[in-house]
Amino acid sequence: MESRALRTGLQLTEIGMGVAQFGNLNRETTDEASVAAVDAAWDAGIRYFDTAPHYGLGLSEHRLGRALADRPRDEYVLSTKVGRLLVPSPETADRMDDGFMVPADVKRVWDFSRDGVLRSIEQSLERLGADRIDIVYVHDPDDHGDEALDGAFPALIELRDQGVIGAVGTGMNQSAMPARFVRESDLDVVMLAGRYTLFEQDSLDDLLPLALERGVGIVAAAIYNSGLMSAPTVPDDAYYDYGPAPAHVIERARAIAATCEEFGVTLPEAAIGFPLQHPAVVSVVVGTRTDAHVASTLERFGARLPDGLWRALVERGLLRADAPIRGADAPAATAAGAKEVRSA
Repeated sequence: MESRALRTGLQLTEIGMGVAQFGNLNRETTDEASVAAVDAAWDAGIRYFDTAPHYGLGLSEHRLGRALADRPRDEYVLSTKVGRLLVPSPETADRMDDGFMVPADVKRVWDFSRDGVLRSIEQSLERLGADRIDIVYVHDPDDHGDEALDGAFPALIELRDQGVIGAVGTGMNQSAMPARFVRESDLDVVMLAGRYTLFEQDSLDDLLPLALERGVGIVAAAIYNSGLMSAPTVPDDAYYDYGPAPAHVIERARAIAATCEEFGVTLPEAAIGFPLQHPAVVSVVVGTRTDAHVASTLERFGARLPDGLWRALVERGLLRADAPIRGADAPAATAAGAKEVRSA
């Protein structure tokens, strides 16, 4: 599998493995299933793995660390996140966590201070059983932008400059605030969830041009927009942006799916391939629970996407004309914006 480089030199495989589901997201999974999923990803050449303390109150980190324990540490890239400290919560230990099927014996506490960042990294290293973390993202600081700029980012930049971590980033479901962070801090990478996808490209108005200008890599996540684009046929009860999809959203997604079908491509195949057309995008991270999920992701990733598909989507008003597309048959407005990406 090809890789693309961050400006720090870290090489991320074009497909990365997101393991929120290892934390029993919405339903329980098993240690064995998690190991099998990592094994399948490794055998397929995936070498980028992303987790966070938030996912299952640390369970995702535990499971990922155990699954990677016997792998050569220099052969893969590991990322986790800071911003939510896990602190003991005996008063809620008899309850289940909201969203993750795990006991709530610890609770999340927002903390974007220098001390909070250092404590969070120390705890993550212990849960992962790792000697280092390659990328640390500041996680969801939507209501804490100033705190992140004053505390979290300077602390992480110092750690990067000391060689303790490999790269500094932020992970968010919006593009405006990450654009602010890129302007005002020395970030290497942004994990952008759901905001540069086949369905929506508003980040072309702020973050993506700035990322190209500053040499900041984009990791595209939530590329299926909460399931809207995850199946060849868009159902009536599809979800979008973590909630039931409005009728106009379903209608537009179905129009995209119909266009894909005309070109012999499924909607999820196009959804997984589209973000990688942009020269700022270094990896697409796909959420995974089982080895079957890995197989499905790789099958979709391997599909051939004809250039004519993108042209048709643009002509039908289903894709922005300024979205860079690699290929000679891309619309002129998109081909003009495309640049070569570094790969290895």
